[in-house]
Amino acid sequence: MTAGIPSSRIDTSRPHPARVYDWLLGGKDNYPVDQQVGETLPEAARGNAARNRAFMLRASTWLAKNGVDQFLDIGTGIPTEPNLHQVVQAVTPSARIVYADNDPIVLRHAEALLVSSPEGATDYIHADVREPGTILERARELLDFGRPVALSLIALLHFLPDDQDPYGIARALVDALPSGSFLVLSHGTADQHPELRRATETAYKEGAIPLRMRTRSEVEPFFEGLDLVEPGLVFATEWYREEPAPVRERSGFYVGVARVP
Repeated sequence: MTAGIPSSRIDTSRPHPARVYDWLLGGKDNYPVDQQVGETLPEAARGNAARNRAFMLRASTWLAKNGVDQFLDIGTGIPTEPNLHQVVQAVTPSARIVYADNDPIVLRHAEALLVSSPEGATDYIHADVREPGTILERARELLDFGRPVALSLIALLHFLPDDQDPYGIARALVDALPSGSFLVLSHGTADQHPELRRATETAYKEGAIPLRMRTRSEVEPFFEGLDLVEPGLVFATEWYREEPAPVRERSGFYVGVARVP
């Protein structure tokens, strides 16, 4: 089943991170303002986006194989197959997935593409991560917070400047999860691409999109109090569970999966 989704106006005059990300992944659901931002980003941005998404799919598959059947994915982005619910429900057809994003074009595509397996369920919340209470309230309509839930924050928190309290927002979401739940997180960084920092920040700034790439020591607090699973907090190209990382590649993302004790 998929819940009904209200209509909302799409603003094509301003770029949106979800649509820029779609452009970087080779998608078609973006506008000239989004393409302009993407084209001014360093060439490495395309590869970094693809490797970040590959991490999300590996982590979600691993969690599903280890018994997690409820997922809350905030900052969904444009539905690009395979989607999170597709890889999860391929393992556990009865899995339930709630997506949340604040871009109306994501809302529109979610209605058409985020369709659950017959045994499971998907829902879509049109809300901003800066409204954690609203997201949690709506998510509880489909998810059972008395059982483990995997919270997915992929390529999202680097769009929250320090003055918007990204650590507090992430903590409010994690604190609502029961024991045995998981946090799946990826965060933009220039640690392996220091020479690209200025060009990346300038491209997003000119598109009026706030960007706050963070160092490893600045990403670590998002996992405070949680138990990181192996291989820990690493670059996106290094996170593998069932086999070793196939190649050593530079990455623009730190990633990690951690269990709520």
